[in-house]
Amino acid sequence: MVANVNPTVRRRRLGSELRKLREQKGMTAEEVAARLLVSQSKISRLENGRRSISQRDVRDLCGVYGVEDVRIVDSLMQMAKESRQQGWWHAFGDIPYSVYIGLETEAASLRVFEPQVVPGLLQTRGYAAAMIAGNLPEATPEQVEKRVNVRVRRQDRITDEDAPLRMWAVIDEAALCRKVGDAQVMREQLAHLVELSHLPHVTVQVLPFEAGAHPGLSGQFAVLEFTDATDATVVYLEGVNSDLYLEKDTDVQAYSVMYEHLRAQALSAEQTRLFIEEAALRYAP
Repeated sequence: MVANVNPTVRRRRLGSELRKLREQKGMTAEEVAARLLVSQSKISRLENGRRSISQRDVRDLCGVYGVEDVRIVDSLMQMAKESRQQGWWHAFGDIPYSVYIGLETEAASLRVFEPQVVPGLLQTRGYAAAMIAGNLPEATPEQVEKRVNVRVRRQDRITDEDAPLRMWAVIDEAALCRKVGDAQVMREQLAHLVELSHLPHVTVQVLPFEAGAHPGLSGQFAVLEFTDATDATVVYLEGVNSDLYLEKDTDVQAYSVMYEHLRAQALSAEQTRLFIEEAALRYAP
């Protein structure tokens, strides 16, 4: 087994390479699907990294595209093998947002806007437990605990000494006003938020109510960027039953512009710390 292999990222890279081969051949996804007697949606999902790719899939696609260079085929086959390995998150069982976790684990930077709650990577265990339990009222204590453990494990990216995640968080004032858990949980969470904001690779900005209407009124979103130039920037939109991942240049550009407007309307990093400390006073014993 190859060490430090991220199956989510491997699928994306492999899918991108297969898409390039199809385009070089001048074929549409529908034409490829017809040749292989599979659905067009399967080809699309293979190319966008949303479906596991087997070595047989790679072999069949290389045959359709007329790839004769053995080195190219072997390289793609190896990527397919690695893409079927399990990431650390699989040890926790079925996690509905495992694709996102895979992307977050590999990302070099993350820009996130949260209109309702503190971003997951910046949450304390107590806050995370209270939020997850409130968001999933029918979940068992064991299910809540599993999700909390996954969230805490994800936070290793923030404290990674070798390659910490560069994070920029714009948080609506509503997240500071919404009492998640009891007063002590909120005090600890807000103090933790201020503490993390002092890290050189973490920037936190609060968007106050007085800022009025802003581009983030449509909801939460995150923009993930990667070191490897072959990995396209991804915009992540969290849904109730399914999530949305946008990679088109026009979509990424639109959300990047939105984020710049949010940053401009939000308080500065220093103003934010003072604002959070003042907000914490409402939860004083």
